[in-house]
Amino acid sequence: IVSSPVSPLGQSTSVRTKYATAVALPSTLYVDTRRGDRPQNQEQPAHKLYDYAYITDRFEGLILVDTHCLIDGDPENNFFERALTWNPGGVLDGAEAITLAGNHAYVCCKRGLVVVDIDDPLHPKVVSEVGAPFLKGPRCVAVQFRYAFVCDERGVQVLDVTDAAKPRPVPGASVRLPGACSIYVARTYAYVAAGGKGVAILDVENPEKPLVDQMFDDGGKLNDARDVKVASTNASLFAYVADGANGLKVLQLTSPERTPGNYGFSPQPSPRVIATHKTHGPALAISKGLDRDRAADESFNQIAVFGRLGARPFKAVEAQKLYLDGEGKVYSVSNDPPGPATPHPSEVAAAAEAKAAAEAKAKPAEKAPEGKAEEPKPSEGRRIRRR
Repeated sequence: IVSSPVSPLGQSTSVRTKYATAVALPSTLYVDTRRGDRPQNQEQPAHKLYDYAYITDRFEGLILVDTHCLIDGDPENNFFERALTWNPGGVLDGAEAITLAGNHAYVCCKRGLVVVDIDDPLHPKVVSEVGAPFLKGPRCVAVQFRYAFVCDERGVQVLDVTDAAKPRPVPGASVRLPGACSIYVARTYAYVAAGGKGVAILDVENPEKPLVDQMFDDGGKLNDARDVKVASTNASLFAYVADGANGLKVLQLTSPERTPGNYGFSPQPSPRVIATHKTHGPALAISKGLDRDRAADESFNQIAVFGRLGARPFKAVEAQKLYLDGEGKVYSVSNDPPGPATPHPSEVAAAAEAKAAAEAKAKPAEKAPEGKAEEPKPSEGRRIRRR
């Protein structure tokens, strides 16, 4: 381990806290908020929340550390310092986990799930809380588009976060799974580190009706799962599991040889252990891998340069028109039609043509006038000679 790769002054990328429990970055792609925006590029400015690492502490609540010093080009200032310590009225006492989703931080603590607005990161504010009876001792939360998945003492609970500042518990959307420690959602499956039960793979294609797709414990060898992260390498999907006393374990979830529909959008996982590594102490957590091809966050803040003039992502008010109506409700359809089907004009025209053809076929052929024999057609009867 090299402690000072570029500066004779060294560096310090640690901050002392009373009891730190989790750390989150807004993106695994580093976003330079101070690089300067050129109007001719027609891009959105980088949001200032990307300047910080967000740390939870059981006693100190939320701690922000300015990480911009690592990319500013100055090798002599690589020393982390606190930018903020925030826990008004003990609202974040017992904080255990944090997940960032755009301009909001979701914190699991004694009071339940607390949603913190970080649009102005150095002046955060609590905007909502979800606690008992829906949540009991929340331990981890993951957000994917319009839903948040929370691990608590009973298992996995689902909240609707279409309005990110006002999570709404989804009645009946839960999976009983005592011992669930952490959760990672990837497309239509959620992967839960379930302690002695190994890794639970949930089908969340319909987030409001989650169900267990399969349990995997490698024949009882994966029996202390504390954390799981999912990443893709080449043509395969992998899960990296912190298996407590057993160390690090790597699961291949999909492969061209073993997984039907491997190249589809979200094939059913077929997990197997392909590698293990014994750690010096219990493996408790896994860091998230690199998010590729991610253009905007959950609040539609731009986080990547597109390389073409005007090729920016939609802003929030623009993107929400794709899935919310004028009243802020999600567009939806029913499997039951409201009335008789209305045919398309092309179908009406085709039906009219078919009817006319059928009537013409059913109509009897006209008889020739009496006294005049009908001449045979060239293709019928005797051949007609022409002079």
